[in-house]
Amino acid sequence: MANLFSVKDKVVIITGGTGVLGRAIATHLAEEGAKVVILGRKAEMGNEIVSAIKSKGGEALFLVTDVLDAAVLEQNLTDILQAYGRVDALLNAAGGNMPGATIAPTGTFFDLKVAEFQKVLELNLTGTVLPTQVFLKPMVEQKSGTIVNFSSMAAFRPMTRVAGYAAAKAGISNFTSFMATEVAKKFGEGIRVNAIAPGFFLTEQNRSLLTNPDGTYTERGQDVIRQTPFGRMGRAEELCGTIQYLISDASSFVTGTVAVVDGGFNVFTM
Repeated sequence: MANLFSVKDKVVIITGGTGVLGRAIATHLAEEGAKVVILGRKAEMGNEIVSAIKSKGGEALFLVTDVLDAAVLEQNLTDILQAYGRVDALLNAAGGNMPGATIAPTGTFFDLKVAEFQKVLELNLTGTVLPTQVFLKPMVEQKSGTIVNFSSMAAFRPMTRVAGYAAAKAGISNFTSFMATEVAKKFGEGIRVNAIAPGFFLTEQNRSLLTNPDGTYTERGQDVIRQTPFGRMGRAEELCGTIQYLISDASSFVTGTVAVVDGGFNVFTM
């Protein structure tokens, strides 16, 4: 019987692939035999990740992108099809936050900067919609493919401070549900759309918010640990199994779901 979890020779695109989580996922999938396409803005970092993957016998390609520029994404698609001839999976991992879209502990809602709030919505939500529009096209022609969006704990329940980010991630969960039905009804069961909702993982974006320079947890970091039954932050590689499941045949009857990987954070109620 074929290995249901195999991703061998699948062409997998990862937006935001130069981040801590994207790099771990790209490295794992390449080790499993996937052809990984890393899309990001940091060419030096992207090429370094590709070199590391190739040094271990994996197959990878880096392309500079802008998830808010359809023309750039279309060129990315042209280059990917020229290199590999198909697209089997898209991981929409690009995203981020801005200070003006958050509310400081000593601030109020009136301190929210609407312009930065809109930028955060665009980066996270529109920055998922646009790549989906572009990279879905070859999947429709192939009648097969999988999309995995990146949601968040902030999509499930309101969290203090992160107003813009939370609104965007809630939108991504809703968009995932919408697209699951949209593509299945119009293009067939061969295309599936799901999301992953990581709990708290230390990244370059949240490190200063959750940890002090000496590595100890900030007050907010301590709050996270208190509400995580596992009593720790997640490790980037702990997302890889769920991602592999969602893009493999093991999840062939799974669409429209948001898979939670959070050490129990979302179910803790005390």
